[in-house]
Amino acid sequence: MKIALMCVNPKLYTHRRLIEVAEQRGHQIDVIPTLRVTINIASHKPSLYLNGQLLSGYDAVIPRIGASITFFGLAVLRQFEMMGVYPLNESVGIGRSRDKLRSMQLLSRKGIGLPVTIFAQDPKKAAEVVELAGGAPVVIKLLEGTQGIGVVLAETPKSAQSVIEAFAGANVNILVQEFIKEAGGSDIRCFVIGDRVIAAMQRQGAEGDFRSNLHRGGTATPIRITPQERAAAVGAAKAMGLNVCGVDMLRANHGPVIMEVNSSPGIEGLEKATGIDVASKMIEFLETHAKPGKTRTKGRG
Repeated sequence: MKIALMCVNPKLYTHRRLIEVAEQRGHQIDVIPTLRVTINIASHKPSLYLNGQLLSGYDAVIPRIGASITFFGLAVLRQFEMMGVYPLNESVGIGRSRDKLRSMQLLSRKGIGLPVTIFAQDPKKAAEVVELAGGAPVVIKLLEGTQGIGVVLAETPKSAQSVIEAFAGANVNILVQEFIKEAGGSDIRCFVIGDRVIAAMQRQGAEGDFRSNLHRGGTATPIRITPQERAAAVGAAKAMGLNVCGVDMLRANHGPVIMEVNSSPGIEGLEKATGIDVASKMIEFLETHAKPGKTRTKGRG
């Protein structure tokens, strides 16, 4: 196959592994620097250019779109799709997962376990929002935050109100969620490919930090998940319309609750914690499913 790898930094571990595995399996894989691509939106002949050269002949595209370039990255990916190139993850699914509020609404519609989540615009309703979320402590999240940035634990009603009002004053959108105390500062990352969880790890936050992100000093160990957790992870991926994703969940007293669905998950921590060759399984999925013009048509929107 001829594969396009959309990314900004090809030196990242995940991208190096995908290139290595694809080449080992006999494929041609070209790094496409996403921000340097030019989109030609022409009737009946959509095309893409890089440094003045036409990008053509690709069988599949692996979109690795960072949160900060979502808008342009999705535009490039949609153009690949219009050209009949099979995407590892389709633009619609990535767009759904990047909108934290919309993704929660979609998961809720499918009956997938979630923390109580409240969204409001009026800072005068801060006390009401905290009460609806089950009372302090609550977790307050920026809708645009990533890797644990813009996530605050407010331990008292007064501190929660202060944080909500501060964010409102900065004119940013937030979600307020119940705090799952029993999770103990740890979460579970399930890596879903197709309709299977192919690997899972438990991430434990650094001492004194309720956030478990590895980027913030957390640690990772392999974990055996329950059938209920497996079903929740696969269900979350399907609700987003993603073929490949990382599903983050907490173990609450009433069962697994989904915190986030990541459409461009890194694989370094997972491969090192579990010993599973995740990159090969991603390329194998393309080998099995990539066909010209084959994209999802159901559940759009």
